[in-house]
Amino acid sequence: MLYSEKVMDHFQNPRNVGKMEDADGVGEVGNAKCGDIMKMYIKVKDDIITDVKFNTFGCGSAIATSSMATEMIKGKSIDEALELSNKAVVEALDGLPTNKIHCSVLAEEAVKAAIEDYRSRQTAKEM
Repeated sequence: MLYSEKVMDHFQNPRNVGKMEDADGVGEVGNAKCGDIMKMYIKVKDDIITDVKFNTFGCGSAIATSSMATEMIKGKSIDEALELSNKAVVEALDGLPTNKIHCSVLAEEAVKAAIEDYRSRQTAKEM
């Protein structure tokens, strides 16, 4: 099983890793089958994701896809971030082994879960 240099780089030097105490949205997703759990935190200002952090408990591919996903949504609008697909994450990493594609799906789901949480908090504020 060969990993691309980008996968190895994001696994060994993950970007945006850590907790965010004052996050505007938090999404947590997991895959019981493989045991990977991802938690993504977003900070939003004027509909733009200004900061993003993640904590991932899982394999190297799960960490690499989380890291790459955070890089891909930082600075983007909420709507642009919602368009992030697991396929785009895989392409940005120069591919993943077939049996690790589910990690990129988790990354996509974590982003969407964080945005959903952010939106529900905004709705609650407006009431």
